[in-house]
Amino acid sequence: MTERYIVIRKGPRTLELHEGNRVLGHYPVAIGKPSTPTPEGIFAVAVKRVHPGGVFGSRWLGLSAPGYGIHGTNNPASIGQTVSMGCIRMHNRDVERVFDLVQVGTRVIIYR
Repeated sequence: MTERYIVIRKGPRTLELHEGNRVLGHYPVAIGKPSTPTPEGIFAVAVKRVHPGGVFGSRWLGLSAPGYGIHGTNNPASIGQTVSMGCIRMHNRDVERVFDLVQVGTRVIIYR
């Protein structure tokens, strides 16, 4: 089976869901503000939660970097901005799609 993985590009503020060499989805995201930047490196999805509540929107994909995750938002106007506490924010409809297509252990690559 071909590996699925997530690539987050901080410069253009995008998240891509890959399956091998194929891009399954391309989504706009918000990232951490300068004082609380989104970490860079190779991580994994460590936990999945439906309806985590509050500012996290409809889904939470917690990363192997403690305290960081990919999640929905209750503030869709923030997508595309550098405004979070380091997490990756997505439109709820987008994070729901990604959530359904990844598993705990899915690799997440974050870079500039």
